[in-house]
Amino acid sequence: MGNLDALRDWGHARDYVLMQWLMLQQETAEDFVIATGRQFSVREFVIRSATVLGIELEFRGSGLEECAVVTGTRPTRGHMRARCKPGDVVLRIDPRYFRPTEVETLLGDASKARERLGWSPTTTFQEMVEEMVEQDYASARRDSLVKLAGFQAFDHHE
Repeated sequence: MGNLDALRDWGHARDYVLMQWLMLQQETAEDFVIATGRQFSVREFVIRSATVLGIELEFRGSGLEECAVVTGTRPTRGHMRARCKPGDVVLRIDPRYFRPTEVETLLGDASKARERLGWSPTTTFQEMVEEMVEQDYASARRDSLVKLAGFQAFDHHE
């Protein structure tokens, strides 16, 4: 991972595509900001993603030496389950993932879209995190089964 403390305005593509469609329905072209107006850190995204998988994390160290260590696991709803154990390091900082021109905070103001288009995001940050984790888990599970059956699978999850 790169900068865990970077703050981002996270939003779901489903909401953003709807806003784009609403923009295209206007008589006159205008500029609109597509954003949720809500901000979360990359660290918060990691914590919530781990929680969806039933993984409890503790962050240790600082700077380039920071890592996330599993402190516990718990059963999850549905078919997902963590295949890690307490003490496993599941995240490390890698300078290759820092942006050359890092922006510490990104936050959009979509008030014009709300007022003129009647648009507002409908997917919460938590719902988006859950959907992303569930999709990645399903892809990883499929790839694992393909490999177990003796076929080649491209490792998109590394």
